[in-house]
Amino acid sequence: MQATLGTLYLIPTTLGDNEPLEVLPLSVKKIIEITDHFIVENEKTARRFIKKITPKKPQPSLQLFLLNKYTKDEELPAFLEAIFQGKNVGLLSEAGCPGVADPGAAVVKIAHEKNIKVVPLVGPSSILMAMMASGMNGQNFAFNGYLPIDSQERKRTIKQLEKRAYDFQQSQAFIETPYRNDKLLSDLLTTLSGQTRLCIASDITLPSEYIRTLTINEWKKVSINLHKRPTIFIIDR
Repeated sequence: MQATLGTLYLIPTTLGDNEPLEVLPLSVKKIIEITDHFIVENEKTARRFIKKITPKKPQPSLQLFLLNKYTKDEELPAFLEAIFQGKNVGLLSEAGCPGVADPGAAVVKIAHEKNIKVVPLVGPSSILMAMMASGMNGQNFAFNGYLPIDSQERKRTIKQLEKRAYDFQQSQAFIETPYRNDKLLSDLLTTLSGQTRLCIASDITLPSEYIRTLTINEWKKVSINLHKRPTIFIIDR
């Protein structure tokens, strides 16, 4: 008789160093309480998050599998083996929702191929929350991830995204490594048309949260420091 399969839970985390239950529903805490196997990007931060949301959970009972840029594709199926023994596995992102701008998508793909039940839990998504607050087209938008590092290539991409926003009436969202935010903003201000709208959404859900949408001409009159602040940028016509 085949054992009942466990479930792969996609567990969201906070977007910064705030109290988990300020932004996460109780259902997340309940799933973590009954789960001992986790797929994580960083063991130290994952343990800290789990301890913060479930202080009484014994840390020695946890089995953590690392999923980062050093993880080989052939290692991934083994991360889900506990599910075939009837145990649940939790997939944790470093920030926000697993599988969205997150390496966990590769694990979810394997889970579907193996007919494993996948359950996404409710939690903060900086991309969706920025779109909600931007005042831009929430019915037709695209998330483009990171823009090129090379300055000239990045400026060409910015112009392409602006053209796409105008041609298809589609909001274009993207991100940058936080310590390069100010350089990206400088490129946006010098590359985009003055009437193009830009939303800057920083530190979402944190006390320092800043969300504002202005035209490029208006942004040129604003002084803002985005250095090392997680930020979503969105442009629209």
